[in-house]
Amino acid sequence: MSILFVLLTFLVVISITYMMRREEQPGEARAADPWARMVAPSISRELGFEIPKDFCFHPGHTWVRDEGRQNGRIGMDALATKILGKIDRIEVAGLNRWVRQGQKLMTITREGQTIDLLSPVEGVITSVNHEVVKDPSLVLSDPYNKGWVCVVKSPEMTTNLKNLVRGPLIGPWLHNSVQRMNNLRMTANPAMAQDGGIPTGDMLSGLDNEAQRKLIQEVFLT
Repeated sequence: MSILFVLLTFLVVISITYMMRREEQPGEARAADPWARMVAPSISRELGFEIPKDFCFHPGHTWVRDEGRQNGRIGMDALATKILGKIDRIEVAGLNRWVRQGQKLMTITREGQTIDLLSPVEGVITSVNHEVVKDPSLVLSDPYNKGWVCVVKSPEMTTNLKNLVRGPLIGPWLHNSVQRMNNLRMTANPAMAQDGGIPTGDMLSGLDNEAQRKLIQEVFLT
């Protein structure tokens, strides 16, 4: 009887330990990615634009934030999200893939139309924001925080950042970008021209295919 009791006790302990480990696994999986959470940036306003502190911008309207140790967190800037208006799907180049600065990093699908976005830095993709992949609207609602897209390990981070729009140049660059976009819209459809202010969203809507193609090429350089 004593041997049977010991065996039963042993089996109970093993069962409880197994169940506890199964319950812990989801939390452990979420914690496995050190980049899962992003510290919200400090935001300032210049020329009517929200500009996050310590962000650098690629001319193709992606941004990178230096997270230290050659790691750069990457996303799409707010102006680009206002131009798109909606995003149906985001596809990021696979983990451990090497991307070059200024080459395709991700593809946006909008109403059946695909748009490539360029990487602001060169390096290997080490993390992807799976919340954004599941819910692309996060990019539209919170592009500089919860809407981040991926992390790239960039051995040449310092050199890459020198090629981007930074600091006091960001506001004037965004303002100039809006002017160019409004000029394109006015040429395509004079009735849709704005007064030069910040886009209210979905600037592609109402344009024919050729005008959309020109605007996409102007904004995203693809």
